[in-house]
Amino acid sequence: MASKPYSEALIPGAFKWISGLTLFILLAPMVVVILSGLNAGEFLTFPPEGLSLRWIEAFFASDIFLGAYFYSLIIALITMVISLILGTAISLFLIRSTALGRNMIRAVVMAPIMLPGIVIGLALYLFYISSDIGLARTQAGLVIGHVLVTCPYVIGMVSAALVGFDRSLEEAARSLGASRWTTFRKITMPMISPALIAGGVFAFIVSFGQFDVSLFLTPPNNTPLPIALYSSLRYTFEPTAAAAGIFAIALVVVSMVITAKITSLRRLTAATYK
Repeated sequence: MASKPYSEALIPGAFKWISGLTLFILLAPMVVVILSGLNAGEFLTFPPEGLSLRWIEAFFASDIFLGAYFYSLIIALITMVISLILGTAISLFLIRSTALGRNMIRAVVMAPIMLPGIVIGLALYLFYISSDIGLARTQAGLVIGHVLVTCPYVIGMVSAALVGFDRSLEEAARSLGASRWTTFRKITMPMISPALIAGGVFAFIVSFGQFDVSLFLTPPNNTPLPIALYSSLRYTFEPTAAAAGIFAIALVVVSMVITAKITSLRRLTAATYK
């Protein structure tokens, strides 16, 4: 049996090293944050002087960090719902419509992914101030900024699902007398639900950790978690900030695991009934 060429034998090994290095780069910051939040010392250091839950307790006792955590959670949930509604509607228009300007509209609605967040935040803040519409430093203005940043993720995922969607199912439902809304609710939405779930979770995670836009649009009486962490680390170096980061990481991980479970279950169910 002829041996494989050296180049072919080298490629799998190279991929393993690249994959391992990529995984290390992704996981290393989270490990540092977790161990720093469990540090037994008085200051935010790595490696930790020892392991302790004292800063976890300090996080729960802190009105600033705990309030910022739940405020970010609420903003992220509101942003997710609005982004799902707008993103799905825009995706249907971009995929189903034959209007001449849809490519330009697609470029405009997807632009926030390519623009730096600090540019979007500054532009919105200047627009709110100059137009005098009462949205500067308000919760509504903050949500609008987050939706602007997160909506493209929903549009991208839902559009990809709609491209491969069999429209004969909708046509059959319509021929049986179903309304457009009933057809969408009973046929289209269940079929594209994995994309809706994934897009919603991405919107939630991006909104929860959004710093650049929040820096310009945060109301004076409420502070999202990223801004609270930034403000805390400017003046103190206590591990309470890292302890807050532990719960932020936990929220993201749980969201991703639940999404993976739901989408895989739905795909398995869909494959069963094919």
